Amino acid sequence: MPTMAELCTSEDPELFRSLLSRMGDKWTLLVIGVLGDERQRFTELAEVIPGISRRMLTVTLRALERDGLVSRTVHAEVPPRVEYELTDLGRSLQYVALALADWVREHQQVIAGNRQVFDGDGDARDR
Repeated sequence: MPTMAELCTSEDPELFRSLLSRMGDKWTLLVIGVLGDERQRFTELAEVIPGISRRMLTVTLRALERDGLVSRTVHAEVPPRVEYELTDLGRSLQYVALALADWVREHQQVIAGNRQVFDGDGDARDR
């Protein structure tokens, strides 16, 4: 398995970095996790992802669609019905997202404590 340093300097390091950035943004993994194995409408996604604005949900879904992780289906109805679902590529990322979410859940209290110690110790570091 290649090291992170090797991956960062691979044949297309800019693409590699941009994809890592996409995965590490505030909303991508949440959207992928919520989509799971079912199709969902925009309003359903907006309701279950706390704090996401309609604009950010739109931007995130478009970026995921562009990368081939999400497919968008427009049904010819009045009013139009639009559904989103993970592609096979997106579903393969879902397992990585779940592993990361499990890690966060397992360690979040320790990290919260570390942040409190760090933030409370600010004066000592400034000297």
